[in-house]
Amino acid sequence: MRIRVFTLVVALAAAACAPKRVREEPILRNGERVPEPDAAVEAVRQEAGARRAAMAARRGELVADALATCTGAICDALARGEVTLEMTEAQVLAATGTTDEAWQIRRNGRIAVMVPRSLLAAPRDAVGELAMVQLRDGAVASYAYREAQGLRVVRRPSDATTAGRANALAEMLVREGDDLVARGDLDAALDRYDRAQVLQPDNVELEYRIATVLDKQLRPIEASIRYRLFLHRLELEEIEAVGDAYAKLADAIARARERIIVLEKQAR
Repeated sequence: MRIRVFTLVVALAAAACAPKRVREEPILRNGERVPEPDAAVEAVRQEAGARRAAMAARRGELVADALATCTGAICDALARGEVTLEMTEAQVLAATGTTDEAWQIRRNGRIAVMVPRSLLAAPRDAVGELAMVQLRDGAVASYAYREAQGLRVVRRPSDATTAGRANALAEMLVREGDDLVARGDLDAALDRYDRAQVLQPDNVELEYRIATVLDKQLRPIEASIRYRLFLHRLELEEIEAVGDAYAKLADAIARARERIIVLEKQAR
């Protein structure tokens, strides 16, 4: 009896350790060949070609509609491939060479806001990458470009001129410089201020910012020269004539005069 039980246990253990056989249908049977990929590739190619053709046709329709309804400066902007104020939604699409699929469009009464559907393939015009277009009553009221220093917003025709772009870039550089000063990175802040001054050479407040950074870096000769330039550019007689228009610079004027005296003593 014990021998039989022992034999049964051994048999069960052997069965448990044996590999489990799974019966599955073979991917290929003997004699069969792997199907050629050409047919699948051709199908995908044709589908992609049809999609490109449909999008090209849609873009053509949008351009035709945009040109049929444009006038004056808007027609000129379309010819340059550039978004401008007062364009319609169709004209924005035509100027950027896109269709509705490239945008997420939110509508709320009289307002429509267009933002890129994907930041990896954001719509562009002749100027740069667009971050947002806002329309009011069907016409562009403002639009923003994504640039290295941040977003540049166009709300007025002057903002889209070369001078307007330079001023907007300078303002972004100044804001970035102010943030770097607050974080104690004076070298990087001075770099931003210097670049901003190339774009706004007559900005007296920027001259004062540069002077204070040089002062903090313990560079008395340069700082003193910058403070003097700041005071010189203010044209004090004109400031006294306009009164309150320059009142916000009163503290800076007093501070600059004090620092010139101190720095000149240090430089001796």
